Amino acid sequence: ADVSNLKNFLSAVRLAHQGAEIGALPLSPLVPAKTSEVEKPKTKMIITSRRDYPLTKSFPYSLEHLQASYCKLARIDTRVLCLKKLRKLDLSHNHIKQLPATIGDLVCLQELNLHNNHLESFSVALCNSTLQKSLQFLDLSQNKIKALPIQFCQLRQLVNLKLDDNELIRLPFKMGQLSHLRFLSAARNKLPFLPSDFRRLSLENLDLFGNPFEQSNPLVPNIQLKIPLTLLECAARATVNYRIPYGCHLLPSHLCEDLQVAKTCQCGSACLSSFIQITVTMNLHHVAHTVVLVDNMGGTEAPVICYFCSLDCYSQFLDRYLQSNG
Repeated sequence: ADVSNLKNFLSAVRLAHQGAEIGALPLSPLVPAKTSEVEKPKTKMIITSRRDYPLTKSFPYSLEHLQASYCKLARIDTRVLCLKKLRKLDLSHNHIKQLPATIGDLVCLQELNLHNNHLESFSVALCNSTLQKSLQFLDLSQNKIKALPIQFCQLRQLVNLKLDDNELIRLPFKMGQLSHLRFLSAARNKLPFLPSDFRRLSLENLDLFGNPFEQSNPLVPNIQLKIPLTLLECAARATVNYRIPYGCHLLPSHLCEDLQVAKTCQCGSACLSSFIQITVTMNLHHVAHTVVLVDNMGGTEAPVICYFCSLDCYSQFLDRYLQSNG
């Protein structure tokens, strides 16, 4: 109804509640508002300058898409974190240094764009949040991130991940768990090699251009093998190989964390801190349909880490490698 009529009606209700005579009540007929006069809930807001950023006015709770770029934001506005219907959040081209764990409370969030900020990390709390079930697009490009936590690969609904122009010295250990990932770009970082789990990916497009990949040499292994194996190593291998249930209620938390990052030998068996490590060359077309050249020489190959649980496994690999290379 008309706003002024509604105010009069509320005044009448208040007076009636206080016991005023009916003749003193400012009653008037309420005329329904026309459809054209009713504002639809706002679902999209785009802000592209600091002067347009609302400082005193709140954001509409109905927002599903919010872009606040070029606003020189040093942190994420707590008012944004109350927008429970948000599906797309674009905070690119700001000065954000840290992400609050409460982003994980945005249960509908599918796309998060943090391109060109000052981020140095991606918190474990976000990896353990409801983003595991909703987040499909994540742009962390052009920041200052050196590494992503092991738990990052719990964001298993990710389809598109952009990590270009950071300072990454490694990719997450369990990359292969990102089974829905189809588009991955991590160009112009500081990656010397790729994790062994990288082989399990099935991508549409892959861009790793401009990384200082090391030259692989399977004949020069990094031997961390302890013979005989320690009791801890034997127990850890058995726990993983036989899929024995474990948790912090049974084991110290640091042991649980170690088990979660157990390495996998070429034979399929697990190894923890006793292993032989090498890097081998992999053609990236094995994991991606379209591959952006790794360097200016036209290469599409990159070194990938391989682990071996014993001298026997390494010897068998070495025999195959030497035979295939003449």
